[in-house]
Amino acid sequence: MQLLRPDESASITVMAYAPPPQAIVLEDSVSVAPFAVQITADETAAASYTPASGDWLRDGGRRYTVTDAVPVYDGSYLSGWSLSAKGGS
Repeated sequence: MQLLRPDESASITVMAYAPPPQAIVLEDSVSVAPFAVQITADETAAASYTPASGDWLRDGGRRYTVTDAVPVYDGSYLSGWSLSAKGGS
């Protein structure tokens, strides 16, 4: 997967785990499955990239918009990020 800023000023390739969607919601009369992704902080730290809401996540030919980026800590150590996204266009 690729994580990038909407203006494409910065991007990184990440190894991600995306569990299957559990629920489908309706937005503007269209069913949309929330997309949850977990990534390690190794790739983001090496590239000095901090995931943020509004970033894009590309998976194959689909592009998702990150709606939430939550840091995951192991004690005081940043070990990863939990990303929520929507879209898939």
